Amino acid sequence: MALKLIGAGLGRTGTASLKIALEQIGYGPCYHMREVFPRPDAHVFWRDAFAQSLQPGGVTLDYAKVFEGFVSTVDWPACHFWRDLAIRYPDAKVLLSLRDPESWWKSVQATIFNPIKRALAAPEVGSPAMVQMFKNLVAAAIGCDLDDKESVLAMFKRHNEAVITQVPKDRLLVFEALQGWEPLCRFLDVPVPGTPYPKTNTTEDFLAQWKNELSSLNQKGSGPE
Repeated sequence: MALKLIGAGLGRTGTASLKIALEQIGYGPCYHMREVFPRPDAHVFWRDAFAQSLQPGGVTLDYAKVFEGFVSTVDWPACHFWRDLAIRYPDAKVLLSLRDPESWWKSVQATIFNPIKRALAAPEVGSPAMVQMFKNLVAAAIGCDLDDKESVLAMFKRHNEAVITQVPKDRLLVFEALQGWEPLCRFLDVPVPGTPYPKTNTTEDFLAQWKNELSSLNQKGSGPE
């Protein structure tokens, strides 16, 4: 099974709701960071992928293995590799989910960056591979201090502009969750559902899920190195 949709938008741009939406209209299962936490082998894969992305030769890993059984992908870690994935899956469309930068900054600080900083400060709370995955993610995808607002927002802008300028317009949808079903369904040529567009994964939802995932991971053991 090949990916049909590549989500290039960074985490906290409505990607959890987008995952649900895509699965509702026939583009599931959808790969999301939620798929990574319970899979220790995925910690290893993305740890190595981020590390390789910093090297001149780029990523040589087989994406087909990690995406086996999935039709679409959104959120980190996969969104960082949108260029590779667009080449690897030439028939897949690309979706860039966006959010107001100030709103995104507040959300990503309270959610994604918070557990990353805690894991890096206390590496014993997760598997060695997961902790190193986070370190490599910060180095490759963020490229600056997580508390440096100006630099993080500059990264956010660069990422979005790169997708918009480099992906052919007929292959790309620039999308915000507030737009609802219509542009998404038109882009994918599927009927508009009769239910409201999903809305999920508030800050509270995220932190509760992170706590549950970490507890589950620790119960299973540290997993692969």
